[in-house]
Amino acid sequence: MRSYCWACVLASVLAFGIVCAQNGKPAKEIDSAELAKLLEQPGKVYFLDVREPSEIASLGSVKGYVNIPLSQLEGRLKEVPKDKLIVTL
Repeated sequence: MRSYCWACVLASVLAFGIVCAQNGKPAKEIDSAELAKLLEQPGKVYFLDVREPSEIASLGSVKGYVNIPLSQLEGRLKEVPKDKLIVTL
């Protein structure tokens, strides 16, 4: 079983817990229990951290998230898979 900084995960969920499905469904907030379940499903979910480098430097990161800053997201959309559930931070 993987080890996670659950305080970081919980803080992330409370602050930014939005799940974005690219199938036209609206985004929804998730709680720490839902996120924990998603973390146990490697390959089914793409974890996207849209914070800027300065935010990550001051707040830290969450293991497994790919960082594409929001300011760069439009130009880097091809890097985001279209066949997975997207969990953003």
